[in-house]
Amino acid sequence: MNLSIQSSSLLIRDFSKNDWEALHRLYMMPETVRYNPSGYPENESVTKALVDEWSAQQQAAEREKYTAAIINKADNNFVGVISLDLGETKYRKGEVWYKLLPEWWGRGYATEAMNCMLAFGFGPLKLHRIECGCSIQNIGSYRVMEKVGMTREGIKRKVLPLEDGWHDAYVYGILASEFGGNAD
Repeated sequence: MNLSIQSSSLLIRDFSKNDWEALHRLYMMPETVRYNPSGYPENESVTKALVDEWSAQQQAAEREKYTAAIINKADNNFVGVISLDLGETKYRKGEVWYKLLPEWWGRGYATEAMNCMLAFGFGPLKLHRIECGCSIQNIGSYRVMEKVGMTREGIKRKVLPLEDGWHDAYVYGILASEFGGNAD
């Protein structure tokens, strides 16, 4: 299943191989790596390989990951990345994660993109539960989770190996029956 979701401001679509430069820029920024346990990509080839992997997801016989580019519809600029990774079919659950370029922070785009992915997960994919998490110090990220109706369910202690040491992470979740958001 190809991914192409439109909201009032955003297009959320499968990655294409041409997206690697914008992604590399995102992944090389200290502000966006601060809470990312993956750290910086070693070089451009690593980013290109990652985009190749994400681009190939749409060819999978049974797709398990929907990693997508977030595009501003007004100017066609790359805003960031969002992904919905599915768990074992029996549990009908997924995990969402996202990362936006700092110049797009504070404009509601992360919330809009999250609502799109939740609607996709609970709609066409018929998921029962979607989870998300972040460092307890990543205030902007957990505020997005709360804005879309996710519930803070707990803390995983010292689970994120970040540049400045081990971080605790908040765990958030939302059930299909609780989701009232829409893509706009």
